Amino acid sequence: MRIGQVLRLMALLMFAAGFCTSLSAQDAAGPEGAIEVGETAISDTQIADRINAVLAEIEGFDSITVAVSAGVVRLQGEVLDQVAEAELVRIVERVEGVVAIDNELTQTTDLNERLAPAVERLVDRVDRLFANAPIFGVALAALAAISVLGWLLTTRLTFWQRLAPNRFIADIYRAVARIAFVLLGVIVALDILNATALIGAVLGAAGVVGLAVGFAVRDTVENFIASILLSLRQPFRPNDVVEIDGETGSVARLTSRATILISPDGNHIRIPNSTVFKGKIVNFTRDPQRRFVFKLGVDADADLTAALAVSVEALEGLDFILSEPPIGAWVDEVGDSNVVLSFAAWVDQTQTNFLKARGEAIRVTKTALESSGFGLPEPIYRLKFDGRPATLLESDSAAPAKPDAPQPQPVSKPLPEAAAPQQTDRTAEEAVDREQERQKSDAGRNLLTENSAQE
Repeated sequence: MRIGQVLRLMALLMFAAGFCTSLSAQDAAGPEGAIEVGETAISDTQIADRINAVLAEIEGFDSITVAVSAGVVRLQGEVLDQVAEAELVRIVERVEGVVAIDNELTQTTDLNERLAPAVERLVDRVDRLFANAPIFGVALAALAAISVLGWLLTTRLTFWQRLAPNRFIADIYRAVARIAFVLLGVIVALDILNATALIGAVLGAAGVVGLAVGFAVRDTVENFIASILLSLRQPFRPNDVVEIDGETGSVARLTSRATILISPDGNHIRIPNSTVFKGKIVNFTRDPQRRFVFKLGVDADADLTAALAVSVEALEGLDFILSEPPIGAWVDEVGDSNVVLSFAAWVDQTQTNFLKARGEAIRVTKTALESSGFGLPEPIYRLKFDGRPATLLESDSAAPAKPDAPQPQPVSKPLPEAAAPQQTDRTAEEAVDREQERQKSDAGRNLLTENSAQE
């Protein structure tokens, strides 16, 4: 607990103790006012008669004995409880001429006497309930009629669908309208019962309960609000290939709690909508043109200009490679035993499978380089043995030198024929279709629509 909270608690306890002490002092002081003397003073007999007459008219004080001496009233007998005792003392204090009160009252321990008032109150309330049954029936009937009217207006009319941008928002409008009709019915019912003062208490209790529930299900509420925002401004469509929070897949559905993706392996990926709304979304399907990049290594002493020319010529021969934007080729880096070349080309995703197109481009480029005499070397390691100079071994130096290999030249000759990549792969789309087919019975759960605004 923080120091500030401890200090506030101590101050509150001190204030409560002082308040209780003040009340106790007031109770001990008894009746206030000047004590009359002489002929103007009221006699003890008059005080006792007045108190007895008053107590005779109040139920529950029949067994109380009152004795007055010099204005001091002595009360003896049994009372029902502490509340009755305090009420009796207040009554006696109000009698003129009372100087002080000597309270010798005791609370009864008789079970029958303690339960009798409670039973009487219960019987009285039941009698009132039966007496007011007709008006209660009318109030309940009004509440039911207004609630049913609200249900009919929100379920039978179709203008809610035209009012909202999608079915999800329309369902929210319907739910809010139903709640409004129920509240209207409650207000009308309380007005019939002449208990409109309870409206504030009911609304206050509903607000407190709503606040408590909101804190308890904060994540659910956050996902729900994110669902509304995503359904209004959809960042993707069904079957779009996206990457969300490191997960890649085809969009199947957008529900009120999560976004469902189908991975390339056919697995269901469920991502909370709050994560989708706040996270980074990469939509690979929005633009039909998509670029792929790959790298190949050639010998360190190779003619890099010729290698790039051969590779670009091979890529240009593929019919699924777009001419615009043009093919890119460049020297990426110098490795330990080779030079790494990078290549970039564009394809139309609506006509060509992206992954297969990239694989075919790598195969054709590799074949073209090898056919033109360019080597694609593996990593080469140099070993150094302790006690030996870091030079060629004697056996290596005695070996005959190999003739210089001819410098590869760019050639333009037909490459091995290979099947072009298939058109768009329907495997993921079929999985998405199956997922949507399974959810057709759950009307309105998919919040993605073709006519909604898209970011």
